[in-house]
Amino acid sequence: MSAAAIKKTAAKKVAVKKNSANKAVAAVKKPATPRSSKRMSREEVREMFTRLRELNPHPKTELEYSSPFELLVAVALSAQATDVGVNKATRKLFPVANTAQAILDLGEEGLKRYIATIGLFNAKAKNVIAACAILVEKYGGEVPAERAALEALPGVGRKTANVVLNTAFGQPTMAVDTHIFRVGNRTGLAPGKDVRAVEDGLLKAIPEEFLLDAHHWLILHGRYVCKARKPDCPQCVIRDLCHFKDKTADA
Repeated sequence: MSAAAIKKTAAKKVAVKKNSANKAVAAVKKPATPRSSKRMSREEVREMFTRLRELNPHPKTELEYSSPFELLVAVALSAQATDVGVNKATRKLFPVANTAQAILDLGEEGLKRYIATIGLFNAKAKNVIAACAILVEKYGGEVPAERAALEALPGVGRKTANVVLNTAFGQPTMAVDTHIFRVGNRTGLAPGKDVRAVEDGLLKAIPEEFLLDAHHWLILHGRYVCKARKPDCPQCVIRDLCHFKDKTADA
């Protein structure tokens, strides 16, 4: 093969690699959840939550708990896991250990035996034990009702803190998970490129009278109606208010 031919072949390979790299970058940058180009009006938002409230006047988390501490542990265990899976584990764990000191007494290895069916259980066990040590040392085993204190606990991020503050302490916070992120973007309720943008948008868009329960209405709507792969638009009570362009048709 001549020198010119070798150079030509090498140039083709470089071009192919660049094209593949560009495609990969484009795939990463492309949003996983389509964002509506049009935001819901204030009237549409109010009507949306009025209907969701009529459908489910007293929404609540599907995680099972009987104290702020149990809720904190359940939410921490629920990362990249289902509520159903977490409940199966905590139904065995909480009757044995449902306080920070009791879980510390179990120890990391003892805790793992109860949560081994949950994804990432090794890391979660380590974090829960470390969090319990802080709760016992600094707060007498009680769960603090302040964001900064919660987020300082190992394994507790903004989303977990928001759930605890809202559900256990009645604060109007907004914990944005994958379901709420999807609903916020699809409907035009609070479009955003990341969870913090959606959280801020929701807190701004939702009328105060609905804020306390909004997290639960949105997560349940996303989990059972506005599903990721095939949203059940024909059965959706806010279909006429939603700005999602690719609604599923009636069967």
